Amino acid sequence: MSRGPYGASEERLREGFHAGEYPIAVYGLGKMGLPLAAVFAEATGAVTGVDVDPSVVETVATGDCHVTAEPGLADLVAGQVEGGRLTATTDGERAAREATVHVVIVPTLVSGGEPDLSTVEAVLDVVAAGLSPGDLVIAESTLPPGTCRDAIVPHLAAGSGLEPAEFGVAACPERTASGTALRDIRGAYPKVVGGVDEVSARAASALYREVSNNEIHVVGDAATAEAVKVFEGVYRDANIALANELGLLGDELGISAREAIAAANAIPMCDLHDPGPGVGGHCIPNYPYFLLAGSETPLEVIRTARTRNETMPAATADAFADELAAAGEEVAGASVLVLGLTYRPGVAETRRSPALGVIDRLEELGADVAACDPLVDPGEFGVRPVAVGEIPDQEFDGAILVTPQTEFETIEWKRIDPMVVVDGRDALDLSGTDHRCRTLAGSVGDRPRVVSRAEREAPDYLPDQ
Repeated sequence: MSRGPYGASEERLREGFHAGEYPIAVYGLGKMGLPLAAVFAEATGAVTGVDVDPSVVETVATGDCHVTAEPGLADLVAGQVEGGRLTATTDGERAAREATVHVVIVPTLVSGGEPDLSTVEAVLDVVAAGLSPGDLVIAESTLPPGTCRDAIVPHLAAGSGLEPAEFGVAACPERTASGTALRDIRGAYPKVVGGVDEVSARAASALYREVSNNEIHVVGDAATAEAVKVFEGVYRDANIALANELGLLGDELGISAREAIAAANAIPMCDLHDPGPGVGGHCIPNYPYFLLAGSETPLEVIRTARTRNETMPAATADAFADELAAAGEEVAGASVLVLGLTYRPGVAETRRSPALGVIDRLEELGADVAACDPLVDPGEFGVRPVAVGEIPDQEFDGAILVTPQTEFETIEWKRIDPMVVVDGRDALDLSGTDHRCRTLAGSVGDRPRVVSRAEREAPDYLPDQ
């Protein structure tokens, strides 16, 4: 009789997961993997976290938490480790031999416009070395639709020597955001589950019922589940691209596109996202390529949206140059301060951040660029770092706000000599100053703010731009 959950009855699955009789290995202890491992441990009591970084494993193994700005996570990790419900190791093959459930939650990268599954495949090699009949493999990683069916099952079968019918595979993509990971995992949104067969879907659903208080949404197959997550990201990329294009049109029309968008969003059939200097992070900018690569169907809308968003950092820098020229100054040789380098406020992540594209374009135009961000060191990106408190004591010809970190609210703009400011997020209040300010896509201004449908449904929702 198999010791794993694949093929077990509904009753046995409930009893086994609840009692911790199905040991779980979570591969990848990053900002999404560690919260998932901790919640699994809390619910089932038998979790081993696996990571290739010894410092990460040592931190978790001692009950500490290397993932910051995640409310409640440090206490949860400490409690689960102390209670013996969560351990950590770099020995993935040993963890795989001991586990009956294998949860893969590592990034799917994009290289040259093509999905790069090398990190996922490296984990699959480790899992295959310890895979036993009856085991269940779950992909929480975001994957191109069809990956479980066409790549993961064959890879595991070849590496383990097992027949595909001897183990289960399910796609259960994470739907979490930095800063709300525990809330999200525990059921902020329905959990999507799709198996390569019905038995896999049943086993995966039983596991997530232990951790989520929301609906377990079982879709037709693993490829459909993979598509759900990718479609979500592509929708947001296209929506932001539309907002950015309307923002550019607003200048031509002589209106504030932001004001028009805010008012349009007052009716439930409209939910335009916010315009801005571009889209960053490891998710939204990559997901379109999961569909574009190798697709025989022309995907003009998706491709055009991606192109629009990729041009926005340069367009933002060019808008600054135009504003500087209108003030009678040249951008070449001008001293420019870029405010905010992370792709999102409060998250120390710069992957594909629009600010980096803004800096590149400014340097192409000959500007002398400095930057300020309380979460990362601008010096790592080849620009002069400036602390928030130092800004009023230095001289700049202009500034561009890319990412509105909370700390920027303390900037004493009245102490700063008049300069050109481009506000990429409609986040600055320069009233009562002599600065020449241009808000990208216009400002909502002092009118009452119209709350969008997305904000009404999820008060702490943050667009992942």
